[in-house]
Amino acid sequence: MKTKKRIIQFLAISIGFSLYACKKDALNTNNENVVSTDQYFKTAGELQAGTNAIYATVRGINLVAREWYFLHDLRSDDVAAGGSQLEVPRAQILNGNVDPTNSVMNAVWNGLYTVIHRANTVIENGPNVSDDPTLRDRCLAEAKFLRAWAYFELVSKWGAVPMYTETVKSPSDYQPRAEVGAVYQFIVQDLQEAANILPGKSGTENGRITHAAANALLGRVLMQQGDYTGAKEALLKIPTAGADGYRLTDRYLDNFEEETEFNSESIFEIVYVDKGDNDFNWSTDDTPNAAQSTIRNQEYNPVAWRNLIPSNKLLNEFENAETGAEKTDPRFSYSFYQTGDRYNNGADILTDADQNNNSSIVNGVRKKVSFRKFMIIYKESKSRASYHPGGNNQRIIRYAEVLINLAECEAELGNLTAAVSYLNQVRARASVAMPPYPTAQFPVATKEDVIKAIIHEKSVELSNESLRNIDILRWRPKGYFSVEPITYFRPGRDELLPIPQAELDNNPQISGNQNPGY
Repeated sequence: MKTKKRIIQFLAISIGFSLYACKKDALNTNNENVVSTDQYFKTAGELQAGTNAIYATVRGINLVAREWYFLHDLRSDDVAAGGSQLEVPRAQILNGNVDPTNSVMNAVWNGLYTVIHRANTVIENGPNVSDDPTLRDRCLAEAKFLRAWAYFELVSKWGAVPMYTETVKSPSDYQPRAEVGAVYQFIVQDLQEAANILPGKSGTENGRITHAAANALLGRVLMQQGDYTGAKEALLKIPTAGADGYRLTDRYLDNFEEETEFNSESIFEIVYVDKGDNDFNWSTDDTPNAAQSTIRNQEYNPVAWRNLIPSNKLLNEFENAETGAEKTDPRFSYSFYQTGDRYNNGADILTDADQNNNSSIVNGVRKKVSFRKFMIIYKESKSRASYHPGGNNQRIIRYAEVLINLAECEAELGNLTAAVSYLNQVRARASVAMPPYPTAQFPVATKEDVIKAIIHEKSVELSNESLRNIDILRWRPKGYFSVEPITYFRPGRDELLPIPQAELDNNPQISGNQNPGY
C-alpha cells in the first residue's frame, strides 16, 4: 500500500471508531456502525484504547515483529547471509544494492508513519478527556514517546523526512521533507515532555513506557546529534535504587529468554505471546489487544530458517584466550550457538547438519555458528523449532546500553576515568566477569584508547540487538574506524536509505527530492 494512502486511509483503532474526517456538508454522512473521533475520545479509557493501537503497530509485522530488526541488522556489520535462502529484498540491503522499491524498507517506512498517525490521533484528542487526568496524561506521554521513537527511526535512516505533527485530515495534507535538525528538535521536545510525566516501572504495568525509557531514548537521540552533555544529563536521570531502580542482571542470558522478561535490566521491551506452533500474523492488521508473536525466533534460528548468521567480523571481536587475551569472553557462548553446543534443556546437541548452509571462520577455524539471543531452542526440540514463531519479548532498551552510553558521553567530555568505570561495571557482571580495563589488548591511557574500548564493549555486549547500525552512523564521521565497517559503503550515498518510490510518486511536496545516489 502506498505510504500516503496508508496514512490517510487508517480508519479504525480498537473498537471500530472512524478517523474519516472528509465529508460534504450537504450529505448525511453519519454511520451508525462506527463512532467518529469527535464522538469517541471522551474518556480516559477510550484514550487508552487509542494508545494501545500505537503499541499494536509497533509490535506488528512491519516493525518489531519482523521488518524493523531486519532493516537494522542488515545495515550493520553484525550479520551475514545464512545462505542462498535469504530473500532478495533482504539480500539487497545486506549487499548495498537497496533501491527505492525495496519491500523491507517500504514496510518499515509505512509502519513508522502509521505509528505517527495513531500517536497524533491520541495527542490531538487528549484535551477532550477529563474524567481521569492521571491516565489521560500518561496516555499522552506514551503517545509522544512512540511518536519520537518513530521519528528517530526515520531521521536516522532516511535523513530529512516529511514531518506530520497532527493527523492527516484531507488528501491534500502532504508535507515536504523537514530539515534533519527540525526533526531532531521535535523528537527531543516529545521525549522531554514525556519523561516529565511518565511514571516509574512500579507505577505502570509491564510493557508500558516509563520515564526511564524516555530518558534512555533521549540519551540515544542527543548522542546521535553530538550533544554529549545533554545525553549524560538524561541518562543520569534513570534511577538505580528502590522499586524503580535498574541494575544489571547477574545472569547475562536473562535478557534474552522468556522466563526472565521485565527483569531489573529491562528498560523497554515489546511484548509478544507464544500462540503455538505455526501461528504468526503475516498481515499488517495490527489490531490492538490481539495476541501477537514474533517471527524473529524463526528467521535466525539455528535449526530453522537461519536466514542471517553472525558475521565473521563480529565473531572475532570477542576476546579469546587463543588470541592472547587474558580470558575468553563468556558472552560469545551466550550470544551464539555453534556445533557441539547443547540445547532443548540440554537434551540435544547441535550438529553441522542441523544448521543449514553457510559456515563461519572463528580464530582461523571454519565452523557453523548461529545466533542465540532471543531464540527459544534453549528449551525446545528441533522438531518443534522447525517452525515456531515465538513469544519472547524484544528488548529495545536495557541498562547495559545505558552504562556504555554513559561511558561514551564521559569519554567525549574528557572524563576518561569515569568512562572506564562505566565499562568495567558491564564487564563485572557475575556471569561475565571479564578482567577490568585496562587489559593488554585494550589499554585506556588516551581518549583514542577509551573510544576503542567503548566500541569493542558495545559490540560484544549488545551484538545483534539492532543498535550497531546507528552507532556506525555516529562514529563514522568522527573517524573512529581505522577500517570502514561496511564493505560496500560509498560516501555520500550509503549513509542514508532511499526515500521509498511510493512516497515520491504520491507526495507532490517531495516529488523528485530523492536522497543522493539513488
